[in-house]
Amino acid sequence: MNTSQSNTSIKCSRDTSVTSVVFPCLYSLLFIVALVLNSLAAWTFFRIPSTSTFVVFLKNVVVADFLMTLTIPVRILSDAGVATQIRAFHCRYSAVLFYITMYISIILLGLISLDRYLKIVRPFGKSVLQRVRVGQMISVTVWAVVFSLALPNCILSNQPPKIIKGKLKCSSMKSQLGLYWHEGFNYFGQVIFWCTLLLMVVCYTFISKKVYESYKASKSSSQAANRRIKAKVFVVVGVFFICFAPYHFARVPYTLTQTRNAVSHCQAQNALYIAKETTLWLSASNVCLDPLIYVFLCEVFRKRLIAALSRKAPHMSGTDSHTGTTTQLELTQGVSGRLQD
Repeated sequence: MNTSQSNTSIKCSRDTSVTSVVFPCLYSLLFIVALVLNSLAAWTFFRIPSTSTFVVFLKNVVVADFLMTLTIPVRILSDAGVATQIRAFHCRYSAVLFYITMYISIILLGLISLDRYLKIVRPFGKSVLQRVRVGQMISVTVWAVVFSLALPNCILSNQPPKIIKGKLKCSSMKSQLGLYWHEGFNYFGQVIFWCTLLLMVVCYTFISKKVYESYKASKSSSQAANRRIKAKVFVVVGVFFICFAPYHFARVPYTLTQTRNAVSHCQAQNALYIAKETTLWLSASNVCLDPLIYVFLCEVFRKRLIAALSRKAPHMSGTDSHTGTTTQLELTQGVSGRLQD
């Protein structure tokens, strides 16, 4: 980063009058709800055997969501300006883990969508991607790749913290190479999000079409069934889009103000900062919505949770109550990326 960029950055102090008050309150509420819901989700899911790639991917989503939840208290203290040391720790480590878990969750939700698509189009056979061992290997690979690409953001945040008007900017801790790597990782995140969203839309479009044809062939109430299918598809794709899309619209221009000083007007920089922080909170809210989607769409999860809460042993057969009309039941229950196997 050249001298003129540094000087401009120093002259433009961050307006934290909103972020230091409003966002700590919002994140505190988010943390309480997320901790309760994800603790229940983890407790319930890890009582379910990993008998399918579907369950394997869901368990990894639970782990990612739980780790993201644990980063929230550091963000609260950082935004509140409690101590420079906490802010520096957040910039170098906690924020990086937050983004790691967010993109791992996004990738896994895409893999879940693909898994449900394969379950519908090949109900009597399994592709290699649906083998449990392969699902476990894919999950490990996803964690390893994202961690490897994000780790330099920690290593290259090696500059002495610069306090500007009582506030530490995370970008001030990065070396010039660190700024470029930070920018590149954000572009990588954009590719992950938009490719995953496209994959989900394609998969659930074909799933909806297949299930609708199944209802139509069985002379069921196709109109009512179609409404239910659309509602379930909207829950998955709609929540995914609402949580993550605004952030990925706001992220690139904000990152350019950090790395290349693309926006010189101080007021515009502050507006992009507020937009980024607002949409980031919206992305974080996904850790509260994922457990609710498990309950709403995943029957095996719902049964286990109810049984555990009522202290009754869950009645689960080897086939999870699948009976003679396996094909149609599979088609119906396979409508969502979080339905049972």
